[in-house]
Amino acid sequence: METSTCTLKNPEAQLSTNGQFYKDVITGLSATPKRLDSKYFYDAIGDKIFQELMNCAEYYPTNCEMEIFTQKTGELAKAIMADGDAFELIELGAGDATKSSHLLKYLIDEQADFTYLPIDISGNVISYLNITLPVTLPGLKINGLQGEYFDMLKKAASISDKRKVVMFLGSNIGNMQVKDAEAFCKVLREHLSPGDMVLIGVDLKKNPHTVLAAYNDKEGITKRFNLNLLERINRELNGNFDVSQFDHYAMYDPESGACRSYLISLQEQQVNIGDELISFARDEYIYMEISQKFTVEQVDNMAAIAGFKPSNRFLDTKGWFVDAVWVAE
Repeated sequence: METSTCTLKNPEAQLSTNGQFYKDVITGLSATPKRLDSKYFYDAIGDKIFQELMNCAEYYPTNCEMEIFTQKTGELAKAIMADGDAFELIELGAGDATKSSHLLKYLIDEQADFTYLPIDISGNVISYLNITLPVTLPGLKINGLQGEYFDMLKKAASISDKRKVVMFLGSNIGNMQVKDAEAFCKVLREHLSPGDMVLIGVDLKKNPHTVLAAYNDKEGITKRFNLNLLERINRELNGNFDVSQFDHYAMYDPESGACRSYLISLQEQQVNIGDELISFARDEYIYMEISQKFTVEQVDNMAAIAGFKPSNRFLDTKGWFVDAVWVAE
């Protein structure tokens, strides 16, 4: 639960994705243990709740990375501009580009020779960025790409042979377990050439109370955020979840750095989703998401395993979050 995309309502697009949504939900809730895919948190209502969460006192990751992008913009720009050659700045899961806009403006002001290629699964998001960013950032060269990350990286490589700088912000890498994150970075490296760069945002291990509070806030925003996925299933997939019969539970293991969220069934119950009937035992859980935390050493090690050389790192003043620059070897 590190970042969300900018959701713009499009009923036709929504209908076209419901088939996969239904398949993933039924597969997940028929598994043992039950699970749901966290990517489905972000419908229009989920986005609004997540905005509330980002503004609550306990949720620190967004503010930490925003501090880096606003206070160390010049240093970030210098690191990725390298020798001043032309490059393509590719952002995976760009969303509304709130953080990256600070870097984009600085690069434009420095007359850097670059093109911004935001990649997002949502065509609405890409349309939004293609239309609004040239207005808010005059002089920006933008070519938004809609689709899966690696498919669009292949497309970007076919567009030009300029050096690539790939941004993967918001600690989205933390939405994967460590081995999966390492595997993702290896595949990312396979899509890049020597000398290409990655700018990756990673949430660091810190006081366990601080981490847990961010995913179990006093106001119950995280709980509403998780329960909204059940309500989304009701709205879009003809489900009949009684959300009052589920509670939110979060736990953080400071040794592994894994912060996990669950929904707990408060009673034995059955739920209809379309034509499927899903049974829950009392106290049975649905695994909702992981928010993995790393040490700086683990970040460097993840780079090395994947075939990158750590080049620069930028931390917020608390030392809670890092934006690391890797160079493909």
